Amino acid sequence: MTFANSGFSGKKRLLGLDPGLRRTGWGIIDIDGSRLVHVGNGVVCSTAGLDIAERLVELHSGVLDLVKKFQPDEVAAEETFVNKNPESTLKLGLARGSVLLAPALSGVSVTEYAPNRVKKSVVGAGHANKDQVQMMVSRILPKAILFNEDSADALAVAICHAHFAQNRFLNEKVGIRNHGKLSHNSTRSRMKELINAAILKEENQ
Repeated sequence: MTFANSGFSGKKRLLGLDPGLRRTGWGIIDIDGSRLVHVGNGVVCSTAGLDIAERLVELHSGVLDLVKKFQPDEVAAEETFVNKNPESTLKLGLARGSVLLAPALSGVSVTEYAPNRVKKSVVGAGHANKDQVQMMVSRILPKAILFNEDSADALAVAICHAHFAQNRFLNEKVGIRNHGKLSHNSTRSRMKELINAAILKEENQ
């Protein structure tokens, strides 16, 4: 994927996460000027036979090791919606907390995206299936060898965040230009008010 004529310069590293109790997918890409470059992908697993607390420690430690090793500038994670099984929902929520806490404690900002938004950004359709997501991730990052569908989902989250990071950059540039125009217009407006007030005062004397 390229950002043609975006004006974005420099390099930024993004870590995408697809949190799960059994497996948390991860994917890392660099925004290098106008290009997206694959850095790595894989999964952090927890041991099924351990107590929930010990499994959470495994996930937290695994993601923390990733943050320390790859030094991402920003982290993006896929949001998870409540499912029909309350116990599964609770465990997934605990897993998400342990996973997202790792970059947060390291001072790295974390942004969350709904699954439909991720699919829309990568595939162009909010209800795309996993095969379509993997196909588009492979097309956008042709040098990436996908570890599994969890890591592919994580890379999709990172790609989605790259898309919105570019838009945010462009909006900030436009905002700066518009702020200058607004400041100039505000000054002219204020000067006109002062002149009119002076004229009115002169007429009333």
